[in-house]
This record gives sequence, structure tokens and C-alpha cells, in this order.
Amino acid sequence: MDFYIILVLILVASVVIHEVAHGYVANILGDPTAKLQGRLTLNPLVHIDPLMSVIIPGLLVMSGSPILFGAAKPVPYNPYNLRDQKWGEAKVAFAGPLANILIALGLGVLVRLSPILSLPDKLIELCVMAIALNLFLAFFNLLPIPPLDGSKIWPMFLSHDWRMKYENLRMKMERNIILSFAVIILLVFYVFGGPLYKITLFLTQSISGLGL
Repeated sequence: MDFYIILVLILVASVVIHEVAHGYVANILGDPTAKLQGRLTLNPLVHIDPLMSVIIPGLLVMSGSPILFGAAKPVPYNPYNLRDQKWGEAKVAFAGPLANILIALGLGVLVRLSPILSLPDKLIELCVMAIALNLFLAFFNLLPIPPLDGSKIWPMFLSHDWRMKYENLRMKMERNIILSFAVIILLVFYVFGGPLYKITLFLTQSISGLGL
């Protein structure tokens, strides 16, 4: 059980870094909202959401789920303060998944160097699991479903008319967070879950040289 507790702690750290990355990029682009609210910190107590950061990951571990998932409280930002009004919100949104991808790549280098560093097998196993967690978090958040990060990125590549239609849908779903999460759960379990899981396994092995 200690192994799974450590895994949940790694998940919490990963989602905290994900959220801080959003706030950090927003601050660079001219919006200090997260900074002023004390959210540009790696202190997990500031970011933890009891349901998404603790209860849901804990239930997934206890149920033996092959997928471990969680989230932190979203870092606040004001898109109207961003200097780049065209791409600014997309840049802020992409910062979170990018942070998780960079964590995965960094851990992959560590695992690849493990024969030279003589790392313990348990630590290598944890690193491989952390790579998979961060890749899954990144790809999950890149799905174009409000309020996930992808809903602020992919519409930028649509025509103006379609982007406006999508923005109207996004605003409606973000105002009804229960509906949003219901849609996310249904689409992940019945549409995107399998492909995301397979892509995560493939890239985890490609990055680390080891399978789960």
C-alpha cells in the first residue's frame, strides 16, 4: 500500500505543477491574478481540491483501476489581461499539459540512465508509473471538451464561424460544471479512454524503454 500512497503523492505533485504552469505563463503574458492570489507556489495545500485531488484518486487506487487520475483546483486567470489577445488563452491552456510532458521526458532520461546511476528497482518502477501518469494527464487535458485545456487550444485552428459556435458551447458548459464533468466521464469511458490508455502505454515505453 505504501507504493500506491507514493503514487497518489506523485499524482498530486504532477497536477500541482500543471496548475502552477498555467498561472506562471499567464503572469508572463501580463495577467498577475494567480500571483496576487498566492497560487504561484508548489505548496500542495494551496492547490488541493478534496474531491479531485484526494477522494477520486484514492477510490481509483482502492478499486484497482488501471487508470489513476486526479486534478487540482484550477488556477484563476483573467484572459482580458493577457497581452496576446489572439493566442494568449491558448498559450496559458497549453502550459499545463506541456509541464506534464516535460516531467515525463525528464523522468524518462532518469530511467534511461538508471544502469549508470544504479537506481533501485522500486524507484525505477515509480518513475515509469509517474511518466505514464503525466502523459495521461497531458493528453487527457488536451481533449477538446470544456472545461479541459484542449477546449481553449483546438478552437483556435477552426474558422471564425465555427470558433464562435464552439466558444458559445464552451461558455455554456463551463457555467454548468456538473454537465461538463458528466460529458467528460461518458466520452472518456466510452470513446477516448481506450485510445488514451494505449497511446500512454506506447509513449511510456518509448520514453523510458520499459513497459508498465
